[in-house]
Amino acid sequence: MAGQPEPAIYKIKKQELEEFQQQEDRGEIDLRYVDETGFSLSSYVPYAWQEKGDKITVLTQKSKRLNALYFLNRNNDLDVYLFEKSINSDVVMFCIDKFCETLKKKTVLVLDNSSIHRSNALLEKQEEWKEKGLTLFFLPTYSPELNIIEILWRFIKYKWLDVYAYSSWKSLVEAVEEIFRNYGEKYIIHFA
Repeated sequence: MAGQPEPAIYKIKKQELEEFQQQEDRGEIDLRYVDETGFSLSSYVPYAWQEKGDKITVLTQKSKRLNALYFLNRNNDLDVYLFEKSINSDVVMFCIDKFCETLKKKTVLVLDNSSIHRSNALLEKQEEWKEKGLTLFFLPTYSPELNIIEILWRFIKYKWLDVYAYSSWKSLVEAVEEIFRNYGEKYIIHFA
């Protein structure tokens, strides 16, 4: 079972995040939530509906993994970096460096406390990124409900990816890329 955040730290961090959201609402900053996820042919189907007596078969197989690192704000602006290799701290730093090239205003990145977000090398780059207008904000431990990117993951994996996407590696990659290409138009989440 996952742990619980320390209540005092959770309260402070949640309040700071709400202040960032207000600054974003006023147009003062771009508040981006950052995290990683992966897709493979080893699908996970949490539930299914079928007529009584019908049989549903979900094909699953070992496969490569398509990993994604996202930068998402509450206005559905999404930057995605896709990789067919593992995402480690070096990859995260590379993506943040690339993302810095697109900054139009002061930006705050919201990150969880995974080890790849807390490596010494990544933490040492904070000053360099700050000079470019980008600040890192770390969520309290055990608080995925504060990261809107968790909602995006659920929508992609359990709502938008059709079961047929898992029929082949090519189908899966095409389906995932199609979602990202059309995110914000065909695929939209209304964040509160």
